[in-house]
Amino acid sequence: MSIKVGIVGVSGYGGGEVLRLCAGHPAFEVVYVAGESSAGARLGEKFPGIGALSDLVIQKWDPQALPKLDLLFASLPSGESKDSLARVPQAVKIVDIGGDHRFVEGWAYGLADVWPEQIRSAARVANPGCYPSASLAALAPLVAGKLIEPTGIIIDAKSGVSGAGRGGGSTFGFAEVNEDVCAYGLLKHAHVPEMIQALTRLGKAESQISFTPHLISMTRGILATCYGRGNATTEHCLEAARAFYANRAFVRVTEKPPHSKWAMGSNLVFISYAADPQCRLVIALAAIDNLGKGAAGQAVQNANLMTGQKETAGLEGAPLWP
Repeated sequence: MSIKVGIVGVSGYGGGEVLRLCAGHPAFEVVYVAGESSAGARLGEKFPGIGALSDLVIQKWDPQALPKLDLLFASLPSGESKDSLARVPQAVKIVDIGGDHRFVEGWAYGLADVWPEQIRSAARVANPGCYPSASLAALAPLVAGKLIEPTGIIIDAKSGVSGAGRGGGSTFGFAEVNEDVCAYGLLKHAHVPEMIQALTRLGKAESQISFTPHLISMTRGILATCYGRGNATTEHCLEAARAFYANRAFVRVTEKPPHSKWAMGSNLVFISYAADPQCRLVIALAAIDNLGKGAAGQAVQNANLMTGQKETAGLEGAPLWP
């Protein structure tokens, strides 16, 4: 029995990656796709390699004109999904990849490798942001295990330009970003409240962080380097992470500092640690594909949990290399 799936924002980077994953999913049947500027076009015009779904026509997004669906993925810019998704019938399960429903009442926070059981019973799931997906993966075992102090955490993260979305504008063109790296969103990035709430829940104590994101001249990938205060050794941190993520299919705990390319095209997250007890310094690192674990991969993982599928369904392919 197939699960009928719709994708809103299909022509964007996140929505397009959801489409790619659902097209190869053993249980998901994509029957509805929607967009704004792309409405009226066939999927094959936007995604020439999509195969059997080529003739599916992109609809103008209207939550009151949906066909019969079991599941809807929404990949819309922050600020554009709250009102429209409220008009989707309650019987349709939703994964919101955008930022409007994170830590909102009635929505489960979809950090799938940390809180899978909460997601299994949810009809409405808010996908984490791309930076939190990486940073929280590295920090969760340390904060939950009281290996670092919950305050004074510093997160320094680098992202590929696809994180800005397909509508990023001329400032993200090749000539602008090639051979360049820059910090942005200092002290006011939208993901800060989200990470604070998640870490506070994990550690059962008020958390406080400083977050500096950087844009780097690569297409996709995130490397998050996080700093905390604590007396733990490197081996203690690695052991805590291995125990925390025991039997979690997509988390790889490695003794070597991870590379963003290790995760490219996959839903994997690679985490590692380095600690100096004499300086009371713990460094936690995580590498993900921002369109995989940071968006579409985690969205499909959440959808698998919500619909009773094998958690790894449609996500078992190896990363791209080189």
